[in-house]
Order: sequence, then C-alpha cells, then structure tokens
Amino acid sequence: MSSVTPSPPSYSPKALEIIRCANQLLAAGGYNGFSYADIAERVQVRKASIHHHFPAKADLVKATVALHREATLRGLQSLQQSVPDPHARLVAYGSYWADCIRASNPPICICALLAAELPAIPAEVADEVMGHFADLQAWLAATLEEGAAQGAIRLTETPAAEAAMFMASIHGAMLSARALGDASVFWGIARLATDRLKAA
Repeated sequence: MSSVTPSPPSYSPKALEIIRCANQLLAAGGYNGFSYADIAERVQVRKASIHHHFPAKADLVKATVALHREATLRGLQSLQQSVPDPHARLVAYGSYWADCIRASNPPICICALLAAELPAIPAEVADEVMGHFADLQAWLAATLEEGAAQGAIRLTETPAAEAAMFMASIHGAMLSARALGDASVFWGIARLATDRLKAA
C-alpha cells in the first residue's frame, strides 16, 4: 500500500460546495466541459467569489482531484481493514463502482476522464491524476500479492502487471458503460476481471 499523500488544505464550507460542484461537472464533461459561470449558476455565487477561493480553473480542478485522491485512499484503507479476503476485497471495489455508476453518483471516476485528457490539461492537475493511478495500482498490487500468498488469488503475471491489467479493465469498463449508455456493462467487465483472478 502506498503512503498517504499530504492532506490538502482545509476549505471553507463554500469552497467545499464549489469543489463538490466541480466534481459533478468534471464527471459530466471533463476538464473543458464547464466554466466558472456554470459553477456560479449552480452554487449561487458570483464568479468573483469562486476566483477568491480558486484563482484559476487549474487551482480548482487540482483541489478537486486532490480531495478525490484522498477520499479514494481512505476508501481503500477501509476495504483493507473490513474485508479480510483479498479476492473479496477486489470484488467489493468493483461493486462500489458498479453501484456508483448505476446510480450516477458519480457516473464515472473523474480521474478516468481526466487521464484521457492528460496531454491537454495543466501539469499540476495531471500530476494529481497520475498520483491517483499510482496510489491505486500500488494498493491493487499489494492486495494481489497478499491474495496469492494466501492461495485466494491466482496470478499469471507479476502482482504489478496484474494490478495494471485489473486497473485498466475497471477504468475501461467505466468508459465502455458510458459510451454504450448502459451501466450494466461496467459490472459485466468488472466481474470478468475479478473472476479470472480467483484461485480454483
């Protein structure tokens, strides 16, 4: 498991409301899919107020991704503690996202969308996105290694390679579900990704 990233700064209730709104808009349309005018309308604040909290859009999106990254790490650590069986832990991870996508809350991981935009987004945002995937891959590799040692998981490649493959399957499944307009597509792919790892 990778080390936890430094906690982002504390935000006021209004700043957190702006971040939550940005998170929703990112999930809906990516980095270029919204403006401060969209947030001002939804949150009922002036654009100048948003600029007071986050001078530039890159500052806002970086803060949004940093909080997403921190929340993900907390969720992964919680799974680590609450689900002893490593394979069941992977299933629980996939099930979490299946429920989110089915309820559109959120409809997709914002880092999955932003990763597709990496060449075009600000470097400080890209760094947070890449950090998210590094954190997730490290957690997956540790879980797979633990499962293989217990005989609960069957690996055909190294834990790191299998983690990369599983992560690509999960995030690719999110994009496929969105492209086809069918939330059930996600779980169909995620289930196959976890089933292939289960020891006989």
